[in-house]
Amino acid sequence: MLFVRALSLETPPHRDHPFDIPALVGMKQLRFPTPVTFLVGENGSGKSTLIEAMAVAAGFGLDGGSKNLHFREEIPHTELSPYLRLIRNPGRESDGFFLRAESFYNVASQLDEMAQAEGRTGLRAYGGKFLHGQSHGESFLATVKNRFVGHGLYLLDEPESALSPQHQLALVYLMHQLASTENSQFVVATHSPIVIACPEATIYELSERGIHACAYEDSHLVRFYRGFLQNRQAYLRDL
Repeated sequence: MLFVRALSLETPPHRDHPFDIPALVGMKQLRFPTPVTFLVGENGSGKSTLIEAMAVAAGFGLDGGSKNLHFREEIPHTELSPYLRLIRNPGRESDGFFLRAESFYNVASQLDEMAQAEGRTGLRAYGGKFLHGQSHGESFLATVKNRFVGHGLYLLDEPESALSPQHQLALVYLMHQLASTENSQFVVATHSPIVIACPEATIYELSERGIHACAYEDSHLVRFYRGFLQNRQAYLRDL
């Protein structure tokens, strides 16, 4: 299910950050042809910047969470979000979540506080346990497994930061199931060759050459990891 079929970006006259990022320079539109889309690239390539602006455009708070969970009184915005527009299909999602590893601690704290005030009933949608009563990775994966109920738009920013390789594989399984059987759409920024192995996904690589779609085997991310694992001594010598 595609709730958002593309995003459009209107470049302002100035070229201040983040509009000087090569992947964003000249980008007018980015299509999402499959229910799962990955954004990959080096640090500073613009993938998290793009995900964050999409989240704001979709109505999520900057720290993440569902659309009714906000930590700031002001209307959330980023440098990019005023110039970005989501191009939607007629049907609208009934669920959604912005899950980012770097601020999930804040989301978990807010949810645990709400659960304590409500007698823990508020955590049923997250597996029934206090999120801070679990490891970062356990609570992160429990959120995907229990809170993502389907027919939703889910935006993830570097989920591998919270997850072991085994839990990254579990995330791949959950994303594929939600996308293929529960009418859900994912857009994910990641550095993980495990995460982007989700079947039938679109992979966009952001680099100094701009932004372009690529096959799994052709992505710089996969080629780098494969090269390192096959000949780590050569990489270490080059350091």
